[in-house]
Amino acid sequence: MGTQNKRFGAIRDLSLIESRRMQLQTAIDNSKSIESRRRFGQFATPYELAQEIMSFGLTLQDKKGISFLEPAFGTGAFYSALLSECDKHAKIINTAIGVEVDKDFFAAANELWGRTNVNLVSGDFTEIEAFEKVNLLVSNPPYVRHHYINKEQKSKLSAMTQKETGLSLSGLAGLYCYFILSAHKWLAPDAICGWLIPSEFMDVNYGGKMKEYLLNKVHLLRVHRYNPESCKFDDALVSSCVVWFKNETMEKNYNVEFSYGGTLERPAVCRNVDRNTLGKSGKWTHFPTYDAQLSNTHTPTLGDFFTIKRGLATGDNDFFILSKEEIEELNLDMNFFTPILPSPRYLKCNEVFSDKYGNPRLDTQYFLLSCTLPEEEVKKNYPSIWNYLSSGLDTTAQKYLCRNRKVWYYQENRSATPFLCSYMGRGKGEHTAPFRFILNHTSAIATNSYLMLYPKTILQEAITQTPDILHEIWNALTNITANDLESEGRVYGGGLKKIEPKELSYVKCPHLAELLA
Repeated sequence: MGTQNKRFGAIRDLSLIESRRMQLQTAIDNSKSIESRRRFGQFATPYELAQEIMSFGLTLQDKKGISFLEPAFGTGAFYSALLSECDKHAKIINTAIGVEVDKDFFAAANELWGRTNVNLVSGDFTEIEAFEKVNLLVSNPPYVRHHYINKEQKSKLSAMTQKETGLSLSGLAGLYCYFILSAHKWLAPDAICGWLIPSEFMDVNYGGKMKEYLLNKVHLLRVHRYNPESCKFDDALVSSCVVWFKNETMEKNYNVEFSYGGTLERPAVCRNVDRNTLGKSGKWTHFPTYDAQLSNTHTPTLGDFFTIKRGLATGDNDFFILSKEEIEELNLDMNFFTPILPSPRYLKCNEVFSDKYGNPRLDTQYFLLSCTLPEEEVKKNYPSIWNYLSSGLDTTAQKYLCRNRKVWYYQENRSATPFLCSYMGRGKGEHTAPFRFILNHTSAIATNSYLMLYPKTILQEAITQTPDILHEIWNALTNITANDLESEGRVYGGGLKKIEPKELSYVKCPHLAELLA
């Protein structure tokens, strides 16, 4: 197999080069730990997916001559796909630029493609000045979560995007968002861009600036979301989408194509959504199945009846949460412990009953070490508690959450509530909800693996007047459909579903309104 282009000449045996590329990709991946690859966002694009994306991108670019840019080149999956697909679409490659920061991948790229006249640049794409304008950009930028970007880097990146686009990203934005905005200066008028990125930006608050860029700075053409049940990456825990846009601004309202499932050429579902509707919508993953007309009628939601909060983040569950047996064995003062539910994974029942002390009637009872006294007072008056706390000074106290507290062992304040919801889940069938609603009859609080639903005044008054209504409320919660829950939550690779407090508050629950009528 060979390919022909104007400047690069004939590239023979492309299939052999691609075979070698995949070998090198596997070897480099295997030489790095999965934690290291997640820290640097190194998740290689499968070649078949690269071909699918590149083929579609070439249909969008109406120019015959291609000037190509790949800001996260890796071993060159998209470049290989470009060489493979150009002849099929009667395109000629005039120039190609690949930027790669990782020395191992850059060396592999040089070995593979050094003779094809692609301009390979070793460096951090977000720090490189644009030296050429391109008309086609296709990339799988690094998925580096904000936790791995330090404050100095965030400040520098934010200043750069502000300068280039007038938009300053949230500190919670992942590195891929900075890549997209920093690429803007490389784009020729009418350039076509295709970004293979996590779909989470469509739902979360930090994605607001990204959506503003797509709607106002460029012409958004298509958003295709892959079915997360068929994860495109073997080693990434995110759901993926491809965002296509053209480097031009649009004054009038226009339609954007949203599709889901299948492939770019043959999606399972597809529909147009106008820009004005997108500008008003907080969650783009509603599309293409969401009917905007229904949003005009308010249906009661959980937020009408509950204040919803995440359970508390201890900073180190293994240290701060102990079983009753462990507390007794260490001879610790029970006055410093608060009952706490085990994680949903280990809580086998959905209704938790209380013993005479208000503790969960479970085979193993767990308690949270909750001390609000200053160190000197604990040291002086409660030596057993201080001895235990001291054992965590070099370990637990140095963990991120603990070291950023006023006093490292102080815990968040959470009161018990009768209603909880698991924070994540999968669902075992099409009609099975991925999240569990728990009815809690105890004084136990919960960690951040739960969402805690605190009844608002109207609901609390009903509970006070008629305590038996607890079960009816719980039944109303458990009868919320899987579709209604999933439509407000988010989905990650492999079908893992998560839902945040604000998202849960948007879930429709008309049965609760009927119950209180």
